Amino acid sequence: MKNICVFCGSSAGNNSLYRDAAVELGNVLLSQDIGLVYGGASVGLMGIVADTVLEGGGRATGVIPNFFSKTEIAHPSLTELHYVDSMHERKNMMVELSDGFISLPGGFGTLDELFEVMTWAQLDLHVKPVGLLNISGYYDRLLELFDHMVNEGFVKQAHRDMMLVNSSPSPLVEAMKSYQPVKLEKWLNRIKS
Repeated sequence: MKNICVFCGSSAGNNSLYRDAAVELGNVLLSQDIGLVYGGASVGLMGIVADTVLEGGGRATGVIPNFFSKTEIAHPSLTELHYVDSMHERKNMMVELSDGFISLPGGFGTLDELFEVMTWAQLDLHVKPVGLLNISGYYDRLLELFDHMVNEGFVKQAHRDMMLVNSSPSPLVEAMKSYQPVKLEKWLNRIKS
């Protein structure tokens, strides 16, 4: 695993455990020589993960839309910083540059990125692992919703099981490194027949 994309908040949140987890994740990436790919900002949990990786001599690649350049939130010291025209291009490039994905706590943008890569995995558009770093139970209700979606017949259990979950960065990264994608009959084939 060469690069992991981290989705997380441009805010640091109200709980210091989120900041601690961002530092811990950055250190895990460093210890395993895994590069960081992320949204390119210098603020919030995004900035904390990037700063940790960079201060330890690691690689941090940012992908940021041009319209954010006016707000001066782009991290000034990244190994690489790619400017793109839209949020969709940002997500596409982050997927192309990464071998897996981890979501730390965040807001709507973090969920958007998480759901897009999960949907692409469900559709077999990529076979990369997707992990949820569930710090201090932040994602407990979301995980309950996923289970409810399975129970109500809108998500297959095998697709739900694609989401790797842990409350600690190191075991989550280890699970991602040994991840074996699930092969299911593509739902598009069923619809066509």
